[in-house]
Amino acid sequence: LKRSAWLAPAPCRLSSGLPVNIGVLFVPQQEAWVVERMGKFHRILEPGLNFLIPLLDRIRYVQSLKEIVINVPEQSAVTLDNVTLQIDGVLYLRVMDPYKASYGVEDPEYAVTQLAQTTMRSELGKLSLDRVFRERESLNANIVDAINQASDYWGIRCLRYEIKDIHVPPRVKESMQMQVEAERRKRAMVLESEGTRESAINVAEGQKQAQILASEAEKAEQINKAAGREANAVLVKARAKAEAIQLLAAALAQQHGSAAASLSVAEQYVSAFSKLAKDSNTLLLPSNTGDVSSMVAQALAIYTSLTKPQAVKTQEEVPPAREDPQPPPAEVLKAEEASSS
Repeated sequence: LKRSAWLAPAPCRLSSGLPVNIGVLFVPQQEAWVVERMGKFHRILEPGLNFLIPLLDRIRYVQSLKEIVINVPEQSAVTLDNVTLQIDGVLYLRVMDPYKASYGVEDPEYAVTQLAQTTMRSELGKLSLDRVFRERESLNANIVDAINQASDYWGIRCLRYEIKDIHVPPRVKESMQMQVEAERRKRAMVLESEGTRESAINVAEGQKQAQILASEAEKAEQINKAAGREANAVLVKARAKAEAIQLLAAALAQQHGSAAASLSVAEQYVSAFSKLAKDSNTLLLPSNTGDVSSMVAQALAIYTSLTKPQAVKTQEEVPPAREDPQPPPAEVLKAEEASSS
């Protein structure tokens, strides 16, 4: 029996395309043969070797379990903004249940195609023209979900749906082209204006920084000049004061120097006395303010008391030298008379 089964010829098909039952049948891979016995569903033949009873069993349907590709014909659809479009697509489906696909619907492919067209029209009516081009993926997903909900009773599952072409009326296409060109011109003008603004801002910032740096440089230059002038003035004053002190010291060391110092002190006292009570009414005065000679003598005594320690120090530091001869008594008397006068 096995040998006869293996050597049995391939089942011939009728004009309708269905294989003829000869008792021993070989079902190809990825196909499902629906068998009826005396007009009633009997079983589904699996791929491989199968045995049937001739005349009683009949192969009624042959379903392919492969993925099927169906071209959805071009159709017209109206968008939300009343634009008529011509759209076609491609549908990918697979038979999941051969029994439902055989007895659930008369022509499964035709039914799914019509369902895809009607679903596409309804989904396009919810979108505007601009959203149709932007949301093609979401549109495809919505069509697949709608087809699967209806084709579940047919034993068919829609795997995916793809929109091939979207044909827009010529006038709408021209207006879209003009809109795109206007948008590009707008972007170009905006970019140009932004470039001009940035350039003006950069130039203004550069001028501002240049003015700030110039003013800071001028300020630093003036400060340096003023500092130099003040330093020179301080040095000149110090040198003049030092020279005046040296000259005064030399004058005091000469003959009749004490008399000249007394005259200078008296002149300063008289000048200061003449300025009393000019700035304020509250004054502190000594008891003998009107006695000029006593005030001069007091000032000279203070000066003498300050100069004696310096003289002692210089004498200690300077080594002893040869003693000068004393002047004659007559000259000493004359110097005393001059100092007393």
